[in-house]
Amino acid sequence: MGCINLKKNNRPPSPPDLETTIRAAIFIQKWYRRHQARREMQRRCNWQIFQNLEYASEQDQAELYKFFNDLIKHMPQAAGRKNQNQGSTHVSILDEKDELVEEFGDIVNAKIELPIRKNHIDLLIDVFRKKRGNRLHPKYVALILREAAKSLKQLPNISPVSTAVSQQVTVCGDLHGKLDDLLVVLHKNGLPSSSNPYVFNGDFVDRGKRGLEVLLLLLSLYLAFPQAVFLNRGNHEDSVMNARYGFIREVESKYPRNHKRLLAFIDEVYRWLPLGSVLNSRVLIVHGGFSDSTSLDLIKSIDRGKYVSILRPPLTDGEPLDKTEWQQIFDIMWSDPQATMGCVPNTLRGAGVWFGPDVTENFLQKHRLSYVIRSHECKPNGHEFMHDNKVITIFSASNYYAIGSNKGAYIRLNNQLMPHFVQYISAASQTKRLSFKQRMGIVESSALKELAVRMRDHRDELEDEFRKCDPKDSGCISITNWCVVMEKVTKLGLPWRLLRDKLAPGTDSQKVSYYRTLDLLDTDVILEAEADGTSVMDALYANKASLVAIFNIIDADNSGEITLDEFETAIDLLVAHMPGAYSKAAMLEKCRMMDLNGDGKVDLNEFLEAFRLSDLHRKEQQDENIRRRSTGRPSLAKTGSDAVALLADKISKNTLVVEHDIDPTDCEAKVIDPKKS
Repeated sequence: MGCINLKKNNRPPSPPDLETTIRAAIFIQKWYRRHQARREMQRRCNWQIFQNLEYASEQDQAELYKFFNDLIKHMPQAAGRKNQNQGSTHVSILDEKDELVEEFGDIVNAKIELPIRKNHIDLLIDVFRKKRGNRLHPKYVALILREAAKSLKQLPNISPVSTAVSQQVTVCGDLHGKLDDLLVVLHKNGLPSSSNPYVFNGDFVDRGKRGLEVLLLLLSLYLAFPQAVFLNRGNHEDSVMNARYGFIREVESKYPRNHKRLLAFIDEVYRWLPLGSVLNSRVLIVHGGFSDSTSLDLIKSIDRGKYVSILRPPLTDGEPLDKTEWQQIFDIMWSDPQATMGCVPNTLRGAGVWFGPDVTENFLQKHRLSYVIRSHECKPNGHEFMHDNKVITIFSASNYYAIGSNKGAYIRLNNQLMPHFVQYISAASQTKRLSFKQRMGIVESSALKELAVRMRDHRDELEDEFRKCDPKDSGCISITNWCVVMEKVTKLGLPWRLLRDKLAPGTDSQKVSYYRTLDLLDTDVILEAEADGTSVMDALYANKASLVAIFNIIDADNSGEITLDEFETAIDLLVAHMPGAYSKAAMLEKCRMMDLNGDGKVDLNEFLEAFRLSDLHRKEQQDENIRRRSTGRPSLAKTGSDAVALLADKISKNTLVVEHDIDPTDCEAKVIDPKKS
């Protein structure tokens, strides 16, 4: 009887049961696909926020280059003469005696001496990987920077790299102060040697907190293995960029008593870094890309030492400035590939160009190259093929935007120039402890925090535009009007409808409470993040060399003073290119106010002080506006914006980072099949 029952239980399901099973399977499949689609939409939305904010920020900085360019166009004689005067301050710094003083706090007892060898590299890695007590004595920092600059000065603009001896070479992309990623690469791939050469393709510093350690370690590797380490310059090897994106502040905080001297040495390193590399005469390795007018022959002939900063006019020693030459360097540092044909200005970054597959094909044929390796763009998987696999992007900073936001990668090329990718993510143990939902929450919170900080720059303008759409002062407007205002004011090109629930939480499906958007911008976590950041004006004033260059160009008669007539000549350009600048009438009035003795002239000290006071006034006005708004409209509780407070709390918790000693073995890495890529 038991056997009979068993057979009955194993009978195939009847047609009604089979139909129910199929329906359930289809239902589960549809649910899973919707779930996956929502996850992918959320990931793409976060990625678009990060990338558009990054490009918009660089666009602000590129305005400085455009401003200089227009000044030089209108006052070329003054630019050439002033650059001649500037040049004298840079010639002998490498030969001057060090004027360093003792630093306060913990300085590690590690001795570095010339010539730098492998044992010094091991010592530096052991020191730098520690969370605390990782500062070298400033005299050793200066030693590494000075010797590296002297050695780099002897190199050509385009470094020749060969696999004849090594049979392979490794190419790394942007590191951006991520020391943990650099140590992962060296741990997985080995230290440089004659059989294991490296090309590091620029953007060593900025954004990350360990940029100085990354730079010093790379320069030490170059000094220890000069035939096996090739360093290319990126667009962030530039003091103007460093003032905006954190590296100058990092050096100041680590060496407060010696930072000016050390930054001067770092400028010397920047100006002598090669502009690119060519592997086996077949593969070009540059940081950004190229344009339809890029000529490698011209780039090879440029005196790169003139370009202490790419965003400021070069040192010309009195000769007329060659803007074509300047543009050549700008294009290879700042350009990006595009899927469509042609070569057009890169409006997202505000500098360089977008180059299409036709431009790539012509460039490769013209210079007899097989393909190009470039960096400059963060990619979710650390690398990307474009233009029929003839343009490869490599990005080596994992967790770039937030923990879990992206993987890093490096390329190993064999003697046949076949690329093999190694993909990795550092601090893997931190990621493993988090669920997928937690990882997405961290990435999303970081994206919203960056976006809110950017929106605070336009806080008053947003409120004015919202109120225009709300004549009854109800505090609510339609979703369409909210989206239109957000895009009109920020110009970020983001999917605002998808972001509505995040930036105006707790509102219904038909209306948006714009008070909640404004409340979010006024929360402590966003205000603190804004204070930690650096505005364009902050960066410009901190990097006084840019302001001095502007002053010198405007001072057309080389008198050391700007007359009102000279100032008026340049005022239209100032208004057009300086973010947040005053109107022409207001700027002229400001110049008259700087003229304390009433002689109609302004000297350099008065000019610099005006920028500092203007920015101070701007910040005070922002604080006053916050106080005024807090008393002029309902509070969070009265508007029912508890959701705003919860969101701010979530952002604060999810963006908290706990620092540990760096463990290069704490990583996940895998080799990617180039055919599958």
